[in-house]
Order: sequence, then C-alpha cells, then structure tokens
Amino acid sequence: MSKPQNKYYVFIPVIIALSFAGGLLLGNKIDVLENAQVGTKTEGKLKLNKLIDFIDNEYVDKVNTDSIVDLTVTRILENLDPHSVYIPKEQLASVAESMEGNFVGIGVNFYMYKDTLTVIKPIPNGPSAKVGIKPGDRILFANNKQLFKKKYQSENLFPILKGEVGSPINLTVYRKSENKKFKVTLTRDLIPVKSIDVATKINGKTGYIKVNRFAETTYDEFHKALVSLKKQGVKELIVDLRENGGGYFEMAVAMADEFLKDKQLIVKTKNKKGTEDLSYATKRGVFETGRLYVLIDENSASASEIFAGAIQDNDRGTIVGRRSFGKGLVQREMRMNDGSAVRLTIARYYTPSGRSIQKPYEDKGEKYFNEFEKRFLSGELYEADSIKVADSLKFKTKRGRIVYGGGGIIPDVFVPIEKNHNKEGLELLLQSDIMSYYAFEKLDENRAFFSKMTKPELKNEVFKNDKYFIQFKEYVTSNGLLFNLSDQKEQILTYLYAEFSKQLFNDASYYQIVLPKDKMIKKVLEKQK
Repeated sequence: MSKPQNKYYVFIPVIIALSFAGGLLLGNKIDVLENAQVGTKTEGKLKLNKLIDFIDNEYVDKVNTDSIVDLTVTRILENLDPHSVYIPKEQLASVAESMEGNFVGIGVNFYMYKDTLTVIKPIPNGPSAKVGIKPGDRILFANNKQLFKKKYQSENLFPILKGEVGSPINLTVYRKSENKKFKVTLTRDLIPVKSIDVATKINGKTGYIKVNRFAETTYDEFHKALVSLKKQGVKELIVDLRENGGGYFEMAVAMADEFLKDKQLIVKTKNKKGTEDLSYATKRGVFETGRLYVLIDENSASASEIFAGAIQDNDRGTIVGRRSFGKGLVQREMRMNDGSAVRLTIARYYTPSGRSIQKPYEDKGEKYFNEFEKRFLSGELYEADSIKVADSLKFKTKRGRIVYGGGGIIPDVFVPIEKNHNKEGLELLLQSDIMSYYAFEKLDENRAFFSKMTKPELKNEVFKNDKYFIQFKEYVTSNGLLFNLSDQKEQILTYLYAEFSKQLFNDASYYQIVLPKDKMIKKVLEKQK
C-alpha cells in the first residue's frame, strides 16, 4: 500500500462519522406539548429549586442561573437514553425549520467563496430568481450591511437574509460575468426545504426516489413523485433511504401505506404502562403491486427503519444495502416557557414481526452515534457474515423468513463498502462539498462558455482531455486532502460531469449520470435480470 493510502486508511472512519453528524436530531414521532402539566413537587424537585434560589440570592459572584438550569436539565437527560435531549431556544428554531419543510428567506443556494457571499444557484421561482439573481452573482450588501471581507460563516448570514414573510430586503449585487454592480429589492417568502432530492426513471420500467428526511411535507412530496412515476409507466421502484437519519414517525407510516394492502400492520409502539398503539395500512396505496427495493446504510435511522421494517416484515419488497443505525425509540417534545424544549423518549416501536430494532445504549455518548468505526473494525461493512445477531432476537416475517431485532434492519441483499480503501475514499470525496465547490469555481471562470452548452456538449468538454482531471487532483491536494487518484480518472470525470450538469441544468441530471455507477443500484438491476 502506498503512503497516501496508509494515511487515508486512518482517515476513513473520521470522514464517514462526520458525514452523519446531526443526523438524529429528531425522534421518529414528535408531538408538541404547549402547556404540559407539571406534576406534584417531590422532595427532590424542592431541593433543586431551593439550591437554584440559594445561588441566585447569595452566591458571592454574579452568575447566570438560567445557564445553571440548562446545564442541570442537560445532565439529567444524559442519564436517560441517547435520544432524550434538551434543545436550547437558540437552536430550536433552526431544528424545527429543517423539519417543517420550509423557511422564510431570499431563495438562493450559496457559499462563502473568497470571503464573499456567492450564489451557486437561485431556487427556481424563489424571490431571488424572480428579480433576476443568477448563478455566480456576489451579494455584497443586504440592507446596507456589508457581507464581503468579513469572514462570515454561512450560519452567521442566515439571520441577515431571513425575515418575515413579505418583508423587503435591499441587495447590492456584483455580476462577475458582466463586470457590473447593481441593486435589487426583493420580498422574502417561504422557501421549500425538499425531502425528495429526486424522482426519476432509471430505465424504461424502474423508478427511483431519493428521500433525505421525514419532515412535515415528506409524504405529500413522496405521493406526488410516486403518482408521477407511475403515470410514466414505472413497474418497479427503488426508494433510497441512505443517509436518512429519520424525522416524523407519521410520515414513515404514510409512505409505507402506499405499498401495503389494507389492514397490514406497519408499526407498533408501546409505552412504559404497556399501552400499545398499532398503525395499519389503509385502502389507498398507490403502489401496492410491482417490485419494490429499499436502499439503506449504517446512517439510515429512526423513521427510515420504520419504513424499511414494515416493507421487510410484510415481505413486500427487498431491502438492499448494509445494516441500519438501530434507533427504535419514540420521542415527545415539551416546549418550555423560555423558548427551549425537551425531547423525551416516551415509547419504543416494534416492526410488524414484533422486533425492536433499537441497539444497546449503555454508552450514551459519542460512541453511540459514531458507531461506524466499530462496524469498520469488526468487518461488518465488508462481509454480511460479520454482522452479530442473537438467536434470542429471532423473528419471522409474514411468509416465515427469519429476521433479527436488537440493532437495526439487516438487509436482504448485502452490499459492502468498497474494500479497496483508496476507492472507498474516492466515493466519499466525490460526494462531498469539495466536488461541488470545484465545479462551481470552474463554471465561474468562464460561465458564458459553459452556459451555451447542451448536455452532450458538456460531456464532451469534460471527457475530451485530461485538463479537468489534473486540475481536480491539484484542487484536492490544495485543500489538504491526500488521496491517490491516479487510476480513478473515469469515475472522477463522471462525477465532475454530473456536478457541472447539476449546477447548469437541474438536480435530476446529476442523478441520471451517477446512478448507473452506484453499487447498490447495480445490485438491484442485476436482480431484475
């Protein structure tokens, strides 16, 4: 193994662990209790209140008792389970926003390029698109507030760009392609946060839907996509739940209902009192016949596992990929008067066969959420036989197939990660922001040249010589990453072509290019033969 490969071997778990950071912020069933009733004060509660008052009144130095309370609440929840969490008021709005399916803003995808807010692409029909903002535009001022050369992080810009629905914002914009500066006034509006990355046909009979989360709008988006694909003649369907950390319990149930027949069990929940709540399919399924494949990986969790478990246990479809995360707990949210919230585990859920897929959580800290390294070292990411199962947790599907509980959904068809560590690293690299930023910068250098191209012309431009391959290797190295990319030219150029297409045309064009190269998609297509 070469020296760069040795360095990368150590780096693999770090990259993948980071890719899943924050993926389980939400439980799989969330109810908001606006006016939760506080029970009778016990001696312990009185003790805590007395201590806080004592500190507040008598402590020699000035102290923020609110921060002490926040810390106390956090420590209490840490002694429960990994998914019972305290959310400070400063974070609650952004967490809720990502799951509501929309936010109020100006409607641009952007990043800070050389200390300047640079538009990658305006959102179609959004406020910015309506006033003529284009890819590559630099936003210099927003309501006279300077946005360049201030070393802003992206998260620091959101409060400036966001606001109330219907509120105006004045922008000063520099258009590099025309070397001109101009001012526009636009009206902030609701900007959709898509749950469905793409819904497209892979071939004449096979559809593909990529679901990135289970938010308030997920089912509506999914239903619309499903109906559209069926009208296009799709007879088989792939639902991609890879890297989907979950979200709303109800959305997973509604999605599963589209594939299951009336009165088939989808999921069961049970609380501490033993009360059970069973969710069944209804008569309204859009795709109750036709082959179904569900793609999962080690970062598919919560609501993703509810959906996959319902499909597997009812023998409705084939689960393809690697063992899922293993989160089988149900949370309820209680809002506090100060704008913060607590999400508390109130029940466990069970798949139709009766299995709990919750993995052990004796270790509630970082190791619980970043389990990739453990699976990596055990070999389970490479070989299905390395997945540890307990005979005591053996269950049967509707047709009598053996499935196991106690730690995620084990796929019917196993697809390992790449055993060649250099190729494995390449797969992660190509799906990272590095590829997106490189493509943007190349487009930005000569946008007039690229914008006139058709898709075939773009493909020819990317593949006709080694220019982009050599430049990308240099770009990766300049960003401090060590990869041996010498023998990966075709794959790199394919992803470059896809990323160029995405930024010049649309998201669907990206997936149409990369999906035929995807290992799990290939496995599905092999099974169709």
